[in-house]
Amino acid sequence: QVQLVEAGGGLVQAGGSLRLSCADSGRTVGSYAMGWFRQAPGKEREFVATISSDGGMSYRSLSVKGRFTISRDNAKNTVYLQMNSLKPDDTAVYYCAARRGGATSLTALEYDYWGQGTQVTVSS
Repeated sequence: QVQLVEAGGGLVQAGGSLRLSCADSGRTVGSYAMGWFRQAPGKEREFVATISSDGGMSYRSLSVKGRFTISRDNAKNTVYLQMNSLKPDDTAVYYCAARRGGATSLTALEYDYWGQGTQVTVSS
């Protein structure tokens, strides 16, 4: 069973960095594609980044390209989102998600398991 737990959120000033992690206590994440999504107050959940099960393919949204990097360490059953040059518009609850089959997806509905989310707040 996949149980995802995010960590690493917090309050940071604009221009700063944070690294989010998503660990799978069920120790099965290595066979899943993983994604990061975010949801700001009053807005719909939006795609941030995704990575294939073997780490060979990854995609990021245009809004974070050049600033955020998704990576994974299957030996540690953990996925990371390195966020640099943070902006106030990046403020949101960030969720990690797992998708069976290993292939990446930009669509939230195609993910099978979700973490509880971690808050990221960027002050101006």
